[in-house]
Amino acid sequence: MPVTSDRNRPPALLLIPAALVAAGTLIPLVYLGERALERGWPFVVDELIQPRTAALVGRSLLLVVVVTAVCVVLGVGLAVLVTRTDVKARRALAVALTLPLAMPSYLLAYLWVSAFPSVTGFWGACLVLTLVSYPLVLLTTMAALARVDPAQEEVARSLGLGGFAVLFRVTLRQARAAIAAGALLVALYVLSDFGAVAAMRFEAFTWVIYGAYRSGFNPARAAVLSLVLLVFAVALVIAESRARGLAASSRIGGGAPRQAPLNRLGKWSGLALVVPAAVLIAALVVPGATLAEWLLAAGPRWDPARWVSALGSTIWLSVAAALASTAAALPLGVLAARYRDRATRTLEGASYVAHGLPSVVIAISMVSLGVLLLRPIYQREPLLILAYTVLFVPLAIGSVRAAVEAAPVRLEEVARSLGRAPLRAFGTVTARVALPGIAAGAALVLLTCMKELPVTLLLHPTDTDTLATRLWGYSSVSDYAAAAPYAAALLVFAAVPTAVLGMWSTAAGGVRSD
Repeated sequence: MPVTSDRNRPPALLLIPAALVAAGTLIPLVYLGERALERGWPFVVDELIQPRTAALVGRSLLLVVVVTAVCVVLGVGLAVLVTRTDVKARRALAVALTLPLAMPSYLLAYLWVSAFPSVTGFWGACLVLTLVSYPLVLLTTMAALARVDPAQEEVARSLGLGGFAVLFRVTLRQARAAIAAGALLVALYVLSDFGAVAAMRFEAFTWVIYGAYRSGFNPARAAVLSLVLLVFAVALVIAESRARGLAASSRIGGGAPRQAPLNRLGKWSGLALVVPAAVLIAALVVPGATLAEWLLAAGPRWDPARWVSALGSTIWLSVAAALASTAAALPLGVLAARYRDRATRTLEGASYVAHGLPSVVIAISMVSLGVLLLRPIYQREPLLILAYTVLFVPLAIGSVRAAVEAAPVRLEEVARSLGRAPLRAFGTVTARVALPGIAAGAALVLLTCMKELPVTLLLHPTDTDTLATRLWGYSSVSDYAAAAPYAAALLVFAAVPTAVLGMWSTAAGGVRSD
């Protein structure tokens, strides 16, 4: 198991399964390459130089840039507010601010469109994607701020730096790796999202690709556009790696970590709540009121037996996918935390690539894999769980890496110096310390699987429905009353892993209750 120096060669016990996991996440690329080239290189080149492709690229990149920038500002600002100030009810506020992560983008979009039909297009997509994505930056930043050494801030203040200068030049500079990781997840999510742009009628990559696949007339064009999307996903991964650089939070001395002192807001305490209140109103209150109207309109129309069946399928498929993704992420996450060499960075980056592809591309590639190689499990639950794992293992890898990085290396060294074997030392020391972070990653995958739509639509067994497929089926034909019970169940049960994430992050981020 891990040896703590980056100079040592990664053990085969980790490297081989990590390479297999990374290779598995690249399965969709085989399908894309074959489909894109089926009409030859001239077709690919002609499609790439079309003005409509350039316009599509511009619209999609603008959406990614705007949403990611706003999420970084919101996520970092709110994380600083709840971890470094004496704002009222910090713990409760921090948990509440993570709850929008439980909202599927397509559901939030339909709720907003139902309440305000004019909120569509680019700005509607920006609104919805920002509200469901900013918690990704909030969670990673809160955890990172807990590891920032307050002694360095105190030294900066003693040298005459003011509060804002200390925040931007010392505190956030040490947390930039976590901020970059959160921004990467947001950018990849926006790049690959289908539900929000479809509901808002904004022609981004995913909506056009889905239309090309659905029509069946031009799957080669859809594959070419997916490869363009893939290029952007790789560029984002590389940019995040460079932004992360060598930034790592550190502490001066070998003592126990201590919490940073809180900055007193004084007369600004009321004003400081304006932004989080506005965010929660837009993300929870407005959609909640609209959903309540849907439920009142539903009345006795809904079928309890179908509801229970969809709920049961959603829970067990999501739990199975979360366990599979976390198990697959362990070797690569540990490698990324303990062995930062070129091979490890390549494997980690490769695992993020599929996460930037539209879910529909992943689903169709897995359909092809099932028909050609895995026919015994085609249109069965194992193939759906495999597709979930390919799509969401990067979420688990990031959590495993962060959790293992936070575990003190010296404790494992001491255990080995006392005669424990490497595997036992890791299991009894590092794994115990990292377990809450790994569990939080599993909860994140569980939550994301419950909300996933395109993969579930195309791969679920014919006699199995989930809350997401039922919700989409009714909402897409504007039968919101029939969709309401499934939407309510999805929100309630998705809120459980979200609350777990929020409570763990507030504890890890040093957010104390008043």
